[in-house]
Amino acid sequence: MNERKGFSIAGIPFTGVCLALAAIGAWLLVSADAAQPAPHVIPGILLLVLAGFLLKGFFQVAPNEAQVMQLFGRYAGSVREEGLRWTNPFYSKRRVSLRVRNFESGRLKVNDNDGNPIEIAAVVVWQVVDTAEAVFRVEDYENFVHIQSESALRQMAQSYPYDAHDDGQPSLRSHGEVINNHLRDEIQARLEQAGVQVIEARISHLAYAQEIAQAMLQRQQAGAIIAARTRIVEGAVSMVEMALDQLSRRGVVELDEERKAAMVSNLLVVLCGERGTQPVVNTGTLYG
Repeated sequence: MNERKGFSIAGIPFTGVCLALAAIGAWLLVSADAAQPAPHVIPGILLLVLAGFLLKGFFQVAPNEAQVMQLFGRYAGSVREEGLRWTNPFYSKRRVSLRVRNFESGRLKVNDNDGNPIEIAAVVVWQVVDTAEAVFRVEDYENFVHIQSESALRQMAQSYPYDAHDDGQPSLRSHGEVINNHLRDEIQARLEQAGVQVIEARISHLAYAQEIAQAMLQRQQAGAIIAARTRIVEGAVSMVEMALDQLSRRGVVELDEERKAAMVSNLLVVLCGERGTQPVVNTGTLYG
């Protein structure tokens, strides 16, 4: 069932019609002859009743709002024109907001693609675009949006690892735009039948579950330490190579292989150590 335009006319001009009917009815009652009241009283009462019945057809439509109308249980169309409107008094009307709305899901505990338990939550921005589907295809479209969004979030979280094992693999933590687009598409696919458009969906909370958070933190720290040590060693080796090359090219000192090895060892200790080193003056010889 798709939305279609329902019958309605501008309400302010039609108020004149109702007032005119009421005025004519009141005039007939007032001008009724006491001897023969029927010719005036009955039409006057009927006109007043008709004017009162027509008042039931008035309704208001606020900006970014629609009124879904039914005639004896049958869908009769939707009205989106703003202001005071008038329609068939037999129509029943239901207000549906077309404004952009958002909500934050609860923190879900799921397993990522690697099987690690994580906590994840998302913010979903949505709005109703088809009032007929929102009202008649699902029981409660707002509750439907919340439940299906959490279901899509759970499904999406199980498709990616928390951390990427290589640079080309998307992960929940490092590829935010890819993850958000996937989440939006997952939610939109589930909410299509409810006449709802998902404008944006973004991860608002992401963390390891409490029971493994400490272990994962240690793993991340170990990875950071290894990466830092690798950079330090690469830099130290380059500096030692440069020092030996400069000493040899300038002829400052002639070093045999054993002395070169001792110098390299000392320089690496100085460059790679975490604490400041204390100089030791060697007055002897490596061969004595």
